[in-house]
Amino acid sequence: MKSDPNELDALLGSEHRRTWWRRATPWVAAGLLAVVAAGGWVWQRGETAAAAPRFTTAPVTRGTLALTVTATGTLQPTRSVAVGSELSGTVTRVLVDVNDRVKKGQVLVELDTAKLKDAVAGSRADLAAAEAKVRQAEATLKESRASLARLEEVSRLSGGKVPSASELDTARATADRAVADLASAQATVAQSRAALSTNETNLQKASIRSPIDGTVLARNVEPGNAVAASLQAVTLFTLAEDLTKMKLSVNVDEADVGQLKDGQKARFTVAAQPGRRYPAVVTRVAFGSTTTDNVVTYTTQLDVDNADLSLRPGMTATAVIAAQEKAGVLLVPNSALRFAPGNAAQQQATGGIVSKLLPRPPSMGGTRRSAGAAPGGGSEGRVWVLKDGQPEPVTVTKGLSDGRNTEVSGPGIAEGVAVITDQQSPPR
Repeated sequence: MKSDPNELDALLGSEHRRTWWRRATPWVAAGLLAVVAAGGWVWQRGETAAAAPRFTTAPVTRGTLALTVTATGTLQPTRSVAVGSELSGTVTRVLVDVNDRVKKGQVLVELDTAKLKDAVAGSRADLAAAEAKVRQAEATLKESRASLARLEEVSRLSGGKVPSASELDTARATADRAVADLASAQATVAQSRAALSTNETNLQKASIRSPIDGTVLARNVEPGNAVAASLQAVTLFTLAEDLTKMKLSVNVDEADVGQLKDGQKARFTVAAQPGRRYPAVVTRVAFGSTTTDNVVTYTTQLDVDNADLSLRPGMTATAVIAAQEKAGVLLVPNSALRFAPGNAAQQQATGGIVSKLLPRPPSMGGTRRSAGAAPGGGSEGRVWVLKDGQPEPVTVTKGLSDGRNTEVSGPGIAEGVAVITDQQSPPR
């Protein structure tokens, strides 16, 4: 027969006590402590994870790096000619217009020739009169010489008695004057011929002709206009020799001109052909400078092929000149070369509740970027890679840079390696 525990307790009375492991209170307390400990452990892990810095990475790539110089300028024909008039007069006919093709020697404009023809006729009359005076002077000279010869013969036959010495001297002087008059008449003939030639030339210049084979770019004259020639010839037409070949003159800043040389390739764009890039070649970098608003620039000329005539003189172009170019090199962003780990990693290493209770310096923002100039070429640099979650430095040799990416090389760097470009500090 079993005994009831309650009856047993009643028989034993208040002197009876349960063992500790049979009591509920110790187990409840132990459970509460376990819950508190687990919560503290989870909270501590969360705080540690929150304190860990976050890194932004970018892979090392292989590609082509070009150092370029950008400049703006204006397209012009390789050779253009301003056709003017050396004469003053009234325009009677204009035979060509803008965009017309012209041949060398073709008449472009004709001036009124009435006065010029009169000048030619007057010069011819003056020449005829001068030639008549020459013939007259020749006859006078012939007569003077004959008279002097007779007097000299009489003096020889008379033994010098007749004629007198003064008569002989007068005859000789008359002959000399006849020689001088003939020379003067001949000089007048030459002068008259020169005047006639000038007037005939002016008559020919009244028909203004093209000096080259080309295209009319500009026309600045109309029939009936009065042309007034001055120290500088009036420009009536502007001709371009060959529009299939053009030149682009750009102004290069003094900081970039040292990177340019003849033969470098370039590409340029114009507003009239959006999206199209035209090739060009540098043919001349000027030594002389131009200063505008205290900015020093150097004029650089590029040759342009315009076989399809899609480019026109006067267009504004923006050119990108490839000063240096390397293909198949390893490239990293410049931010990776400027990066340096911050204090967040150190805080993670020292972590814990005590570090959270210590005072911290004021925050400078959520993102940290190390300052520094763009890397130069041929010097050593350093990038950081993640190893077991921690940044580790790798020394590299820097090469060409275009301001965004830099060529690097070295035993610790390879294509595809993730390099750190930025670090996000934990929130405060």
